[in-house]
Amino acid sequence: MSLMRSFLLAASQNRWLRDHASHYKFVRKSVARFMPGETLDDALIAAQTLRGKKIGTVFTRLGENIGDRAEAQEVADHYLEVLERVRQKGLQTEISVKLTQLGLDLSSELCFAHLQAIIARAPEQSIVWIDMEASNYVDVTIDLYRRALREFPNVGVCLQAYLHRTKEDLRKLLPLRPSIRLVKGAYMEPPEIAFPRKSDVDGNYFALGKELLKAKKEKACLRVAFATHDVRMIRRLSEQAMQEGFSKADFEVQMLYGIQRGEQERLAAEGCTSIVLVAYGTFWYPWFVRRLAERPANLWFIARNVFAG
Repeated sequence: MSLMRSFLLAASQNRWLRDHASHYKFVRKSVARFMPGETLDDALIAAQTLRGKKIGTVFTRLGENIGDRAEAQEVADHYLEVLERVRQKGLQTEISVKLTQLGLDLSSELCFAHLQAIIARAPEQSIVWIDMEASNYVDVTIDLYRRALREFPNVGVCLQAYLHRTKEDLRKLLPLRPSIRLVKGAYMEPPEIAFPRKSDVDGNYFALGKELLKAKKEKACLRVAFATHDVRMIRRLSEQAMQEGFSKADFEVQMLYGIQRGEQERLAAEGCTSIVLVAYGTFWYPWFVRRLAERPANLWFIARNVFAG
């Protein structure tokens, strides 16, 4: 793991920085590159704009590790409101939730009850995505996903290619015909848990990607989404998908709002399923810094904002 990435991941967990960073104008200006605003209305406007470019959207309200039952209930109620607002506007926007935001640290049963209520309200053709968090949450996240999948087919889970265990996790999930979003991973993990070298993460991502395409072809996977901004990886997987006989519309890529916009539009124009994850909310600091850790070159963008005033 590079020193810069290690530094940024450590900074993402720093409480003092979290509490003070939002007061600096240049930081808020930089964050605006990655999210359209802090409110649901901001996200809805962005979704309407992206729909005009034939790009789909997934909404996520930023926040994690909630330790108050009332706050967890408020988050669950918010996502129910999101689903209703999306329905009213005729959007096909999906949602992605963090289990620790739904009260997982308080009680897995409380969290699951909130998750059930959200999935039950979502349209049958719409996936409710479950984010994967740090490695200590993987077992419980997969357990709750299994429970949800037995009741609802329209629920998906995120798997992280940088974890050594992910190949085995995928193998165990495939008999359930899951929906999988594959990411590289964005938390600080020790080398015995996660691949420390980028080249190894990339290699595992491509290997898992091929397994997912094969599983989808064999109808062992309901839906496969490749969540990455790595253009070279996208091209390699696209070629693999075409070799497997998939149509362009069957090849799905999910990217964050504001990153690789040209690639998002190129994929949509070519007929691929191009999806943008639209994040919003006030609890953006740790999420934002983890995005920088995924691509430290984005620090140059912040530097330009500083010198631009």
